[in-house]
Amino acid sequence: MWCGVVISCVTGPKRQMEDGFVKVENGQFIRDGKPYYYIGTNFWYGAILGSEGRGGNRERLCRELDSLTSIGINNLRILVGSDGTGGVPAKVEPTLQIAPGVYNDTIFAGLDFLLAEMSKRDMLAVLYLNNSWEWSGGYGQYLQWAGYGKAPVPAVDGYVAYMNFVSQFVRSDSAKALYANYVKDVITRTNRYTKKRYVDDPAIMSWQIGNEPRAFSQESKQGLAEWISEAAALIKSLDPNHLVSTGSEGKWGCEMDMDLYEKIHADVNVDYMNIHIWPYNWGWAPKDSLQANLEKAKQNSKVYIDEHLEIAKKYQKPLVLEEFGYPRDGFCFDKSSPVTARNAYYKYVFEQIVNHAASHSLFAGCNFWGWGGLAVPSDVHEYWVPGDDYTGDPAQEQQGLNSVFASDTATINLVKSYVRRLKNERM
Repeated sequence: MWCGVVISCVTGPKRQMEDGFVKVENGQFIRDGKPYYYIGTNFWYGAILGSEGRGGNRERLCRELDSLTSIGINNLRILVGSDGTGGVPAKVEPTLQIAPGVYNDTIFAGLDFLLAEMSKRDMLAVLYLNNSWEWSGGYGQYLQWAGYGKAPVPAVDGYVAYMNFVSQFVRSDSAKALYANYVKDVITRTNRYTKKRYVDDPAIMSWQIGNEPRAFSQESKQGLAEWISEAAALIKSLDPNHLVSTGSEGKWGCEMDMDLYEKIHADVNVDYMNIHIWPYNWGWAPKDSLQANLEKAKQNSKVYIDEHLEIAKKYQKPLVLEEFGYPRDGFCFDKSSPVTARNAYYKYVFEQIVNHAASHSLFAGCNFWGWGGLAVPSDVHEYWVPGDDYTGDPAQEQQGLNSVFASDTATINLVKSYVRRLKNERM
């Protein structure tokens, strides 16, 4: 059923408690007085899909949310919006922030609509405000606006040139000031459909400083720590009701420096800890041996989780694995291709969450990457171009690489079974 502008397309239960903000108490997420453990997904394009402008498709959005609800998923990690102008290779469009402080209101309307629809379905959003990578502008775009020259495009100039350039961000007062102004504009908004201020909306679980914030150089590590602290304090000053998280990959995103990871997550204004795990991207399971290296991927993941969990225990903060993925069998991108190895890897991760929930551990949740749902990727080109359906894979990645589609029945049944088990452990 299509959702009208005033939004009414769900028949499921509405929230029973209007004060249902997620809190952290004694190292656990608490929601409505009960421990909150979750299996969720990444839905980065949700605000774009909620728009009535270019790229928007509210009918699809409602169908996607209904599908996720039917699986039992109630936690979505979402990009607030991308930055800059269009026409940049491997950057998603349309963008939200066209120029510093100048916004495409159709995307803000899309975010409002998305949050309103999620609230109806008792879903929670983790909203990330920035990106260290090129696919939504982020670091590079802020530096470009601050006068540092044109940001390199990895698809054209290579990632070394890009990373060298964006390593300046956390040391640039002018670039960070542009980010801070944007954060104020977002967090102080009022939803045009629900009439709720964002700060009063329990559909938001957490504001996230960025997607995979990095130093990108040894020289910028101190700058990263200082910026995370400044950004977290700013967000808390604007919104004391919601949790704040970093969006960090963990050690992999901290120049392999666990002391740096500990420092940024020990900050008093950072409420919980994040990690990401990418077995293919990190070389644990190369594309020609995804099945052969599956056990290695599992073992390395366990070690990675455990070493970050030790830091979480030290500070009594929950830990969330908010990004993890595994390519389709044979490194295929066709949505009809099998996902045997992926399902085995997912099962391993979900088992970790369920076991930790049973023991009331600090390892509190995960969000697989990412939900492709009803998308139909192009059969002409591998990478996203404007006009294509949005999938779980951003524009810089092959479409279908890590996406879970609605047609991936075995994966969906696996998720559903573990969500059910997790629910039983919490009862």
